[in-house]
Amino acid sequence: MDAKQRIARRVAQELNDGNIVNLGIGLPTLVANYLPADVHITLQSENGFLGLGPVTEQHPDLVNAGGQPCGILPGAAIFDSAMSFALIRGGHVDACVLGGLQVDQEANLANWVVPGKMVPGMGGAMDLVTGARKVIIAMEHCAKDGSAKILRRCTMPLTAQHAVNMLVTELAVFEFIDGKMWLIETAPGVDVDTVRARTEAEFAISSGLKTMAERGAS
Repeated sequence: MDAKQRIARRVAQELNDGNIVNLGIGLPTLVANYLPADVHITLQSENGFLGLGPVTEQHPDLVNAGGQPCGILPGAAIFDSAMSFALIRGGHVDACVLGGLQVDQEANLANWVVPGKMVPGMGGAMDLVTGARKVIIAMEHCAKDGSAKILRRCTMPLTAQHAVNMLVTELAVFEFIDGKMWLIETAPGVDVDTVRARTEAEFAISSGLKTMAERGAS
């Protein structure tokens, strides 16, 4: 199991039957592949869908918020983006799962721009992290060059402040509670010293620290 699969599998365990969930582009889209058989969620997309499903037949006018082909499940709803953002901003999305460039110990998130690089904009991330009831960041623990992505303070432009509830990487799971960052799980074969060595942020260790469970749909 590679890093992204491990992360997606662990995040899937946080989603409950009946939840309305927004999955960001990239790694978060893998989460749907690992939902337990008894958990059925409704996927929401900022461009105007409730009830996204797997692609059964590509249609040029049917794409998700990232521009990739998508499917629609029976009973789904399609509406304009104004209605979609009203759902998000009104607190009707139970959880969102987003990728991250940086997360810091104060639950701040930077995930929309790398300084000096051209981007189309932050999309709906800013709305999701303030409107969703639970914000889960799914990202690899370190950058490709080995540098830390979990910092004392984000150095890239922020998407939101104090908005992250949970951070899942291939090495560990963190929760942010009352302004404090807690290590609650480590991946199999990974000890706390390894997590500390690859994490710039300061964090506390939960008294109930456990090993990350590798369960869920295959």
